[in-house]
Amino acid sequence: MFHRESGVFKTSYAADMAVYPLPIARWTTLAIAVLFVIVMPIMLSEYYISIANLILIAVVGALGLNILVGYTGQISIGHGALMSVGAYTAANLITRIEAPFWVAIPAGGLMAAAIGAVIGVPSLRIKGLYLAIATLAAQLIIEWTINHVPWISGGVQASIEVPRPNVFGLVLHNQKQLYLFLLFFACIAIVATINLVRSRIGRAFIAIRDHDIAAELIGIDIFRYKLIAFAISSFYGGVTGVLYTYYLGIANYEQFQIGVSIDYLAMIIIGGLGSVLGSILGAIFVTLLPIATRWLLEDFGGLFLSQADLANIIPNLRLVIFGALIILFLALEPEGLNRLWRNILGYFRVWPFSY
Repeated sequence: MFHRESGVFKTSYAADMAVYPLPIARWTTLAIAVLFVIVMPIMLSEYYISIANLILIAVVGALGLNILVGYTGQISIGHGALMSVGAYTAANLITRIEAPFWVAIPAGGLMAAAIGAVIGVPSLRIKGLYLAIATLAAQLIIEWTINHVPWISGGVQASIEVPRPNVFGLVLHNQKQLYLFLLFFACIAIVATINLVRSRIGRAFIAIRDHDIAAELIGIDIFRYKLIAFAISSFYGGVTGVLYTYYLGIANYEQFQIGVSIDYLAMIIIGGLGSVLGSILGAIFVTLLPIATRWLLEDFGGLFLSQADLANIIPNLRLVIFGALIILFLALEPEGLNRLWRNILGYFRVWPFSY
């Protein structure tokens, strides 16, 4: 028997503020945890686990960007650069002083947060398109700095090889071991974001997004909370960069160029701005999109095109689909995949009745 809202009565403030107030929600969460922690590593092959690993990393970065763009209303096109800051910070700590992962990951996040707070300083005076251009400038400046300062990047190729993480004496070599490692940090990011947006800081972010002048009139320090939003978002980005570095075994600036920033912006727009679930759905969708496109073209494209044409079309078609989807979601469903999911839930919440 489903526990509908009308059959669950809350008798305390703590019960009313619970993340999962309904029994069915708690049981569903437990079932999802069992699926991801136990069933998937056993049932899926190394290839599909590697795709899941990319999704888990993308979830952390999308959550961070959504805190800034979706919850605070500040535009950023420099998320990829902040990921590179975290990646190179961790790579230098790992290779120079052999820092363990529990030092390298927060260190990369904190360094990115510090630089992100500096990038956020202009947000007091500028907003919208002007702020987007400022963050784009930061993206290009950070890329140039990393690529031309040997002390940071390690030379002309701007690449630093990084060993796999060592967890309690176990070096994580295969994809399934890395999957559990990345799943741990993705879960922490999800839980932290859910609680952040429900806190005093999160409510201040939303007030600034909805109407910054009204927020300032009721006593919210606009500049302070904008910097906090930039710092938190950048921390997530830095951690994402470190996770990429551990996963790929190398830190390279080409992994974090402006195209990556656009990808993450597409994730939160398609998934749904101002939504934790939207960040997750957007990360899944954008990560799987080029893979699914390649599969379809490889299987059916040969019926209409030659192999040479397919090799040229596959990389470009991904960009075309990205642009078309962003326009489509902005025009038809601005709240993205999250809104579609909420519509489905809303339907079954009153089913089989129509009222």
